Amino acid sequence: MSSRAPQDTGHGAQRLWSVDEHLADVLAAIRPLEPIELQLLDAQGCVLVEDVTVPVALPPFDNSSMDGYAVRTADVQGASEEFPAVLTVIGDVAAGSGDLPTVGPGQAARIMTGAPLPPGAEAVVPVEWTDGGSGGGAAAGMAPASEAPEGAGGEVRVHRAAEARAHVRSRGSDVQAGDLALAAGTVLGPPQIALLAAVGRGTVRVRPRPRVVVLSTGSELVQPGESLAAGTIYDSNSFALAAAARDAGAISYRVGAVADDAETLRSAIEDQLIRADLLVTTGGVSVGAYDVVKEALSSVATAEDEPDGGRMDFRKLAMQPGKPQGFGTIGPDHTPLLALPGNPVSSYVSFELFVRPAIRALMGLADVNRPSVRAVLKADEALGSPAGRRQFLRGKYDAESGTVSPVGGSGSHLIAALAHADSLMVVPEDVTSVEPGSELEVVLLG
Repeated sequence: MSSRAPQDTGHGAQRLWSVDEHLADVLAAIRPLEPIELQLLDAQGCVLVEDVTVPVALPPFDNSSMDGYAVRTADVQGASEEFPAVLTVIGDVAAGSGDLPTVGPGQAARIMTGAPLPPGAEAVVPVEWTDGGSGGGAAAGMAPASEAPEGAGGEVRVHRAAEARAHVRSRGSDVQAGDLALAAGTVLGPPQIALLAAVGRGTVRVRPRPRVVVLSTGSELVQPGESLAAGTIYDSNSFALAAAARDAGAISYRVGAVADDAETLRSAIEDQLIRADLLVTTGGVSVGAYDVVKEALSSVATAEDEPDGGRMDFRKLAMQPGKPQGFGTIGPDHTPLLALPGNPVSSYVSFELFVRPAIRALMGLADVNRPSVRAVLKADEALGSPAGRRQFLRGKYDAESGTVSPVGGSGSHLIAALAHADSLMVVPEDVTSVEPGSELEVVLLG
């Protein structure tokens, strides 16, 4: 059973936004990137904006699925090892062959995988069903044409019969001309790139992958590989968020740590605008004396009469972790900027809930959220959750049993637990305790 508490209405100096309200506000300001024409490999990871139809059938001709001999079925009917069919070999048919020999009664042509079926032939007999022209027992394979040109002539003994169309890939058996190859909205991965190439498309019209710039703030941050001085820690947030942006489908740029100085941060952000479709900062959005993101960008939030200035809003959300959040647009192109809290777990959870959907919206995808499932809590004790807050706890999901187990505690600094989690357990705002055996919503991260 779950204990329920009244929802925190957020009355006071600053109202609390719900998770859903904040996400809706973010997505309302996002416009999909304009489509461009790209070469196939450059389009990998992009979203197709046009239906692609097949101009020619695949395969475009009947071809062999085996290395062997192209034959007429009547000539090998009843063939066996004791009584093989003996055929005259009239030549080779290699992949790419244009001038094809005609296979007549009592004849065969050596044929390679992918080569067009020559006129007169009705089936392909694998080379393992023959003596390979050696006059001996079953062949293991064909000798290379360059080493044994005589293999294209002479005789071959066939030890097994073949039905019509045996080992023949029919023209259009993959797709027919005029078929829909890929629909608009498809994300282009390697198989889709292969299909586009196979139907002859050299370029394709897509929405480009968004360029996401990640900046972390804090004078205490040191780059991995450097020595730690007293009071310093390694910068993990910029690496985590840059990797998460790439995982979401973006091209990510990691700027690294910017010192706790408002002018330095403002300058760094302005420098990055030229290569950003979306900016993400982490740290400096709470109520401390050194929360420089608010200081650097809050003046923009009041610049409603300055059309080139953009607008920023810093707010508190009814969630844990990740209560302080900032969102707005900056610069002459009104580039979206999401300002996330600095604690590692708060930062990553905020990315999954707000930044990832923004990236997917920029790509033009209809479904921007991670998939979620219902799962039964498997734990030794009840999970507590603050009243009026939607809590996101790290979990390990077992699809086979339909259960989810907590990983680590609820602290927003517990990055080691995050590394072993594959999901987020969602505790609603009006629930303060979740008993083992209760059902929860689980957001799948993998």
